[in-house]
Amino acid sequence: MIISLGLGAALLIAFPIIEVHIKEPMFRLELFGRRIFSAANLAGFLGAIGRGGVQIMLIILLQGIWLPLHGYSYQSAPFWAGIFMIPMMAGFIVMGPISGWLSDTHGARLLSTTGMLITAASFIALSLLPYDFVYWEFGVILFFMGVGSGMFASPNTASIMNSVPPEQRGAASGMRSTLQNTGMTASLGMFFAIIIIWLAGSLPASLLSALTNLGLPQPVSQYFAGIPPTGALFAAFLGYNPVITILSTLPSSVVQTISSNSLAMATITGEHWFPMVIASPFMGALRVSFIISAILSLIGAIASAMRGKIYIYDVENNEDNGRTGS
Repeated sequence: MIISLGLGAALLIAFPIIEVHIKEPMFRLELFGRRIFSAANLAGFLGAIGRGGVQIMLIILLQGIWLPLHGYSYQSAPFWAGIFMIPMMAGFIVMGPISGWLSDTHGARLLSTTGMLITAASFIALSLLPYDFVYWEFGVILFFMGVGSGMFASPNTASIMNSVPPEQRGAASGMRSTLQNTGMTASLGMFFAIIIIWLAGSLPASLLSALTNLGLPQPVSQYFAGIPPTGALFAAFLGYNPVITILSTLPSSVVQTISSNSLAMATITGEHWFPMVIASPFMGALRVSFIISAILSLIGAIASAMRGKIYIYDVENNEDNGRTGS
């Protein structure tokens, strides 16, 4: 893995050097000399990192904790998690076309910057929610997060495309998509790393305490708590009771000891015990992720505000003296 990371870093360093010296580069690096192009792409890249991994983190929160605590079976949780995420999509669908239309008259800077600020505020609001939140509050925050994303996306894309000559818009579109997809991929890796590191440090102690309180012997509790926490979490994400999944991996002697305590066995295999145990550690990791996303969105808003006024490349004269405005 270390070799792969090193090779990847070396290739990233080599990429711009190679692109500058070849006849038909994939990246037109000279386009970054345009203020609007650079600022809009930087804002889009930071926004993609900030929000790229959030949706799957929220789905894990719903499937692994909130839905089981509210009576939904693990088998039905994946379906209902998608249903409960609809407000985010609705906000994006409502605001996307409106912001695109408004940006044609008022420019991209105000709309895109405001969209990033709304997204940052939404992350901060999510970080303040408890794990057993009231759904309408969660849904309202998701809706405004979608509004912020929709307000940013269309004007920002139009700003990038309007800043370059027509013959370079294909390259500009590819560069924008590459940076956005790279940001979203990096976001997934970053947030999963935060979740895994945080749970590895805090969940075993939480499991051990909860199992010991049920009267199980400490060696058995320690064996159970030593199971990788992410495996249990992703079992819930895939629609399986994570405790039953864990028990299937334990030695038969450990399972027999647990089974001999009928109250403990009934408690831990129920649908409420594991979500209650994992809730606090997981929410701690999630809050850190939300704060990082808010900071990235705020930096993205600053980058968006630096793009300047309305700009449209002068196609007829093939000159960089496009229309400007407020």
